Amino acid sequence: MIPTAAQAKVKTVYMGVPPSAQKTLNDKLNSDVNDFFPHSISVRVGQNVRFDPSGFHTVDFPTRGARQLPLISATGTKLSGVMDAAGNPFWFNGQDQLGFTPALGKMLYGKSVVYDGTKRVESGLPFANHPKPFTVRFTKTGDYTYYCDVHPGMKGVVHVKSARARVASVAADTKAIERQVSAAEKQAKRNAHTIPPTGVVYVGSSGPHGVETYSFFPSAVTVPIGTTLQFKMSPNSYDVHTATTGPGDPMRDSNSYLGKLAASINSPVFDPAAVYPSDPPPNLPSLTPAAHGNGFWNTGVMDTSPQTSRLNSSGSVRFDAPGTYEFYCLIHPFMHATVTVQ
Repeated sequence: MIPTAAQAKVKTVYMGVPPSAQKTLNDKLNSDVNDFFPHSISVRVGQNVRFDPSGFHTVDFPTRGARQLPLISATGTKLSGVMDAAGNPFWFNGQDQLGFTPALGKMLYGKSVVYDGTKRVESGLPFANHPKPFTVRFTKTGDYTYYCDVHPGMKGVVHVKSARARVASVAADTKAIERQVSAAEKQAKRNAHTIPPTGVVYVGSSGPHGVETYSFFPSAVTVPIGTTLQFKMSPNSYDVHTATTGPGDPMRDSNSYLGKLAASINSPVFDPAAVYPSDPPPNLPSLTPAAHGNGFWNTGVMDTSPQTSRLNSSGSVRFDAPGTYEFYCLIHPFMHATVTVQ
């Protein structure tokens, strides 16, 4: 006998790498996977799916025909009076103040909701410590694609079948997760050997299905004075990064210039110097220890999605003075690279 939806077990989807695989992927391989585990799941109509926040991701089920929500939106305020360390106004005065899209601040964690395609279900950002899973009950048959609003390209599918249809068992879903984890680990090992084109530094390295390795490639470069380097998102990345140099180590010194910029990205409204390029595009800026009064240069927040027109996918800078320049990603401040100019 086929069990009814009410009798069927609640199925679980991990929002990111399952906890059992995080030690290998996160710690040993310095990587993560911007995907849902399992990527695709089948349930009967009326059945519940439990979404477990195992990483910094959202679940966004739009209404039929609608797009996912953007991570970053204008707040409605124009920037003014933002100065660099030399006392000069930044170019982005007059541009929009940016912050997290407000709808992402309304969290569903620990709650239960119903989805039938007529009203958006949005988990919100998992800012709380140890957020609880939330549950979605699917009341209409169909194939429903859902998204992570943090990582463009990250999506999963829920196939909702009729009440008497055959669907994969929980044990089969577990096997699918194991295969997904195994493939991700193999891809992360390949990512570690990424070699970018000449004159390019990749900020992160990405592979199929959202496998992202959190390093600069290469992480150490020696160049002559006058060299231009392009800091660029790796092809097909689902992630968001910056390449930023200036005073301080944002990982170890939260009170430093870069530390404060990095901290602002965890607040509802961002410091504009963290998210906008430090210099007006498409100009090629000159980097010296005196740039902006303190040696500051920033790509701004980057991704590869064509839907986020506010964000670039790369930034270039010319090194015009000898010295050692330390670069960080303000979003993932443990990412570090050194450029030595001779």
